[in-house]
Amino acid sequence: MRDSVKVFAPATVANVVCGFDVLGFAVNAPGDQVLMRRTDRPGVFLSKITGDQGRLPLDPAKNTVSASVQHYLQHIGRADIGLDIELHKKMPIGSGLGSSSASTVAGLFAVNTLMDNLLSNKELIPFAMKGEELACGYGHADNVAPALLGGFVLIRSYEPLDVISLPFPEELHVAIVYPEVDVPTKDARQMIRSKILLKDAVTQWGNVAGLVSGLFLKDYELIGRSMTDVLVEPTRSILIPDFYKMRSLALEAGAIGFGISGSGPSVFALCREPETAHAITRLLQQQLKNLNINSLSFVSPVNPSGPVLLD
Repeated sequence: MRDSVKVFAPATVANVVCGFDVLGFAVNAPGDQVLMRRTDRPGVFLSKITGDQGRLPLDPAKNTVSASVQHYLQHIGRADIGLDIELHKKMPIGSGLGSSSASTVAGLFAVNTLMDNLLSNKELIPFAMKGEELACGYGHADNVAPALLGGFVLIRSYEPLDVISLPFPEELHVAIVYPEVDVPTKDARQMIRSKILLKDAVTQWGNVAGLVSGLFLKDYELIGRSMTDVLVEPTRSILIPDFYKMRSLALEAGAIGFGISGSGPSVFALCREPETAHAITRLLQQQLKNLNINSLSFVSPVNPSGPVLLD
């Protein structure tokens, strides 16, 4: 049995334009790292956090990593053991790339490894959702499920939880650009309409079904024309500088589809190959630079496997 473990968990793109709270996929970079050690002192403790500029709490009950680990240990009847956790943030907080999700998933994968993998990655999803609830007030799974399972994931139902891994074209790449502006997830969720027109709902259902079908069929044209959101994007795009200009630039440069990653401000473009993805990130970053907005960019294939051991 291991005494310590180091884990990387990936960032994720949630919603995938039309699939609000029900679709997401994992990427290779960025992500977060957790170092977890057994200790003689009972309880879960956070001894160190790096890369957060002092923004995250060290209180184990208030940090998503330690709180979800506590739920896990209570569930397996091992709340008596001692664990020390170091969290190393390797991705921006509040980026719309599942920052809290990556941390939480890394912690759960680590503790489950130390407990000789008592649960499957899929069985860890409800514990990770507890972390999301702590982070943003709502326990959605469209970040944590792909972070744990890798690939594209559909959450067919929340009650009961029904999570489905979807096939996808292996050559698919994603271009991600994070404009360094502040869009808190809680605020972004509060902007969303609570009531929608039936005709809009029908349009959205068709697009979700079309996107899932396109992934199964490896039909890029179908994927692209299904990546349209009539419910959430029109409101959330207001918070993202030059969103529609960036979308035009990406599509003109060969993107299959373009949208907001999670609640933003990161945007993403699905592409057929890495060269197009790199070209798009350069275009979008230049557009933001014209507005005097700094940005970060990432290019990655879809991550097929989720969290990994680093030691």
